[in-house]
Amino acid sequence: MEKALAFGEKNYNYYSAYLKEKYHVKRVYKVIVDGGFTCPNRDGSKGYGGCTYCNVDSFTPTSRTMETMKQQIEFGMERAWKHYKAEKFIIYFQPNTNTYAPAHYLKTMYDEALSVDLSNVVGLSVGTRPDCLDIEKIALLESYTDRLDVDLEMGMESIYNETLAQINRGCSHDEFIATMGLLQNTKLDICVHTIFGLPGETHQMMLAYADEINRFPQINFVKFHHLHIVEGSIMGAKYKREPFKLFSLQEYADFLCELLPLVRPDIVIQRLFGISDLDMLIAPKWGLRKSEIQTFIDNEIEHKGVVQGSKYVNKE
Repeated sequence: MEKALAFGEKNYNYYSAYLKEKYHVKRVYKVIVDGGFTCPNRDGSKGYGGCTYCNVDSFTPTSRTMETMKQQIEFGMERAWKHYKAEKFIIYFQPNTNTYAPAHYLKTMYDEALSVDLSNVVGLSVGTRPDCLDIEKIALLESYTDRLDVDLEMGMESIYNETLAQINRGCSHDEFIATMGLLQNTKLDICVHTIFGLPGETHQMMLAYADEINRFPQINFVKFHHLHIVEGSIMGAKYKREPFKLFSLQEYADFLCELLPLVRPDIVIQRLFGISDLDMLIAPKWGLRKSEIQTFIDNEIEHKGVVQGSKYVNKE
C-alpha cells in the first residue's frame, strides 16, 4: 500500500517524528506538571468519585510531591536531559482538569510554568475536559500561540452518551461536540483522547470512533488508549468482584490494524496505547515493557501492510 503520510517511516503519522521535523532536534520531551487542579465530577460540581476507571495516582509523576511548580519543571527537564537526551521541552499540565478554574487564575499558573526556561520550552500542552472550556479560556490559551505551540488535549473517551453515563464521566458527547464548535477556527492544536474497551461497547461501536474524529478538521492529534483497570478506582473494585472481558495484546493490535486505515491521514498519532504504574495495574497484564508493547504493535501494523488513512473516505 502506498503511503501518503507526512511524518516518519512508520505506516502511521507518529508523534516523535512530527516533533523532530517541526523543531529540527532529535528529542522533544513533555515535562509533566501537576497544577493542583481537581475535576468537576470529583468535587461535587457534577458528581463525586471521578470517572470509574480513574485513579489519578496511576499516571502521576514523582515530581507531583514537590512543593513548587518550578521544582517540578526543573526536575522533569533534568531527568529528560539525562535519560533521553532531550533538547527542547513542552510543559504538560496533565493530572486532573487543567482548565477547571477562572481564566485569571489559569493565566497565573501557565505564566509561572512558562517562565522557568524561556529558551528551551517550545510548547504548552493542557489536558482538560470539554465541559471545562469556554470562549474566555480558549482565548487565553490562544494568546500564547504567538510565541509557542499550544496543544489542547481533551478527553472524549467515548462517543456514546450511555457509556459516558455508565463510567460517571459527568460530561456528554453532546458537550464535546458543542466545545468543538467553539474551537472551529482555533489557533490551538487539538488532541483528542479516547479509551477502547469500555464495558458495553462492541467492536463495530469502537471502530465508529474514527468517523467521529475524522469529521472535525480542527483535530490535529489523537491519543488512543486501551482500557486498563487500576487499584483505587471504582471500576477496579467492581472488576475484582465481577471480571469482564479486556483486550489481550494481540486483540488490541488487531483492533488497531482495523482502526488506523479509517483514521484521516493528516492526523498525528500521539499514542497508540496507555500504560499504568505496574504496582497499581490490576488488568490487563501483558507482561511487556512499554517499548516492547510499542514494538509488538508496530510489527503487527507493518506485517499486515496497514496504512493510516488507506480506507478513509471524506464524507463532507
